[in-house]
Amino acid sequence: MVELSKRRIQRNQVTLYAVAVLVAVGVGSVAPETSRVLEPLINPVLAVLLYVTFLEVPFVRIRRAFRNGRFMGAALGMNFVVVPFVVFGLSRFLPREPVILVGAFMVLLTPCIDYVITFTELGGGDAELTTAATPVLMLVQLVLLPVYLWLFIGPTVADFIEAGPFLEAFVVIIAAPLSLAWVTESWAERSARGEGWRNAMGWFPVPMMGVTLFVIVASQLPRVWDSIGQIVAVVPVYVAFLVVMPLLGRLTAGILGMGVGESRSLVFTSVTRNSLVVLPLALALPSGYGLAPAVVVTQTLVELSGMVVLTRVVPGRLVPDTACHSASPDGPREE
Repeated sequence: MVELSKRRIQRNQVTLYAVAVLVAVGVGSVAPETSRVLEPLINPVLAVLLYVTFLEVPFVRIRRAFRNGRFMGAALGMNFVVVPFVVFGLSRFLPREPVILVGAFMVLLTPCIDYVITFTELGGGDAELTTAATPVLMLVQLVLLPVYLWLFIGPTVADFIEAGPFLEAFVVIIAAPLSLAWVTESWAERSARGEGWRNAMGWFPVPMMGVTLFVIVASQLPRVWDSIGQIVAVVPVYVAFLVVMPLLGRLTAGILGMGVGESRSLVFTSVTRNSLVVLPLALALPSGYGLAPAVVVTQTLVELSGMVVLTRVVPGRLVPDTACHSASPDGPREE
């Protein structure tokens, strides 16, 4: 009965997420002052979400994922070779205003290192592959973001990029939940009480994603409404990115002969962006770039809405279970 209830929650997760987003839009529109209360909750909520998500992925499989050089190479190639070309092409459709370009480039050129793991899991991908890739993606984007901004915009903005917000987000959102999940898993192997705790946490990934969507959307919506007239032009570009990158990720996975789980993981790591980590960077820009945070937040809202769709479209249409039959011998086992 318990497992049936969990499966019922999982089957209706997209509906739950849609309700969370709609309620958040209502709260953010009617009571914008709540953003001051909700915004400090973003990182803690994400940390809890990723903790319960990490508990769903056995650590022996994460260790094995580090040895999958094909996926690691593909993830790096998609995010730091293919994505910059796509972003540069899409930027041709943006207004030639530096502040809008800065915000769009900052968010689109940085791959996600947090809730991509959850969406990969929800989309039927190999979450351990994505988890193993996050430290590498974080370090590489930290080095390359100033380089890309220098190439695409000029040296002035690149000089403002600092490592602090990236490292803080990595510790709070990735390293701490991952370590705590490892401790919990070790406890569960030695203790019935620990096993009971881990099983209880198995109820939380879907509800916590709903809470996360609510907190992010409700806290950031007033910032977007205040600048909607200026930043509306970025929405079609963000939507186009959400359409183009899953297709390119699927194409690349097919060329490399990846299995179903690998393919889905590559799709999600190629399309999800690091908006929540980049936002503090945008807020730290000089006063002349005050519109950049709203451009970043708009991407967050568009992406979260798009992810609700992609968690169904990727396993249902783009990479169905019948798309591939086996992974390479050195890759993770398929579920």
